[in-house]
Amino acid sequence: MPPQGVHGAGLHFVKGHGTQNDFVVLADPEAELTLDAEMVAALCDRQRGIGADGVLRVARSGALLAAGVLDALPDGVSDDDWFMDYRNGDGSVAEMCGNGVRVFAHFVRASGLIDSDTFPVGSRAGARGVTIHSFDAVHAEVTVEMGVARLDGSSVVRIGDDIYPGAMVDVGNPHLACVVADMTAADLDAVDFGAGVTIEADDFPHGANVELLTPPVEGPDGGLTARMRVFERGVGETRSCGTGLVAAARAALDARGTDTGELRIGIPGGEVTVTIRPDGSTLRGPSMLVADGVLRPGWEC
Repeated sequence: MPPQGVHGAGLHFVKGHGTQNDFVVLADPEAELTLDAEMVAALCDRQRGIGADGVLRVARSGALLAAGVLDALPDGVSDDDWFMDYRNGDGSVAEMCGNGVRVFAHFVRASGLIDSDTFPVGSRAGARGVTIHSFDAVHAEVTVEMGVARLDGSSVVRIGDDIYPGAMVDVGNPHLACVVADMTAADLDAVDFGAGVTIEADDFPHGANVELLTPPVEGPDGGLTARMRVFERGVGETRSCGTGLVAAARAALDARGTDTGELRIGIPGGEVTVTIRPDGSTLRGPSMLVADGVLRPGWEC
C-alpha cells in the first residue's frame, strides 16, 4: 500500500470504513494538498466523486501546523505524530471521528508508516491513543481511547412530528443522545430521518450529531446491549458514528443510574463495544480498507 498521496499521474486514495461509516483516505505526510471544502464535498459525493461520509487526511502534525491548517497543536499532540485531519462529507472540519480513527490507525499500521501496535493519533479534539489488536491489508480490530464523555445538560430534537428528549454529551464534538423509553428495535428502524431533523440552535450553535437509542438490556452473556441510529451534522444519517456511539453509551448508562460500564451497541453498519470509565472511554470495533485508486487529473471539473 503506497504511503504517498501525490503521484505524477494523479492523487492516490484508499477507501475504507469502520462499521460502514466510510471514508476516503488521503496520505499527505507533508500537508501539500489544498484540501478545501469544495474538493472534500466532491470526493464524498456518491455520484460525482468516490463517495464517503468523510475524508481522512494522513499528515504529520507539524506539517499541518506549518501549512496553516492548524493554528496550534491540540492537547497531547506532538509535531511528529500522525494527525487525522478529518472533514465531514459537506467539506466542513470536524473535531473527532471515532470510526475514522480506527480506519486511520489501520491505514498507517498496514502501510508501514507506524511499526507499533500502540500509538497516538492526533486530532482536533487532542491526542487519541490506539491499540491495534489484529490487522492485515484489509481487516483490523482496533481500540481507540476516546477521552471523557461529558454530560452537558439536556435538550430535545424534532424528527418529523415527533419530539425526543436527550442528553447533551461532549465527546470532543457535540451530541444529543436520546435514550427512548420503551423503544423497540422495530420502532427505531421505523423512525424517518428524512422527515426532517431539527435541534435547538441555542443549545447547539455549531450543530450536533443526534443519536436515537433503545434502552439497554442484558444480552445472553449478561452484558448490556442496545441498538442505535445516528444523524450526523454535515452528513445526514450514517451507518455508524464512533463519537456518537460513545455519547450514546454515556447517556444510556446515566439513564440506568451509573456513570461507568460497558455497552455493546448494534448500529446499521455492525457492532462495537464502548467502555465508559471515570477518567475516559474506549471504543473497540472493526476497520476495513476496501480499495486503492488514483484520481485522474481534472476529475473535479
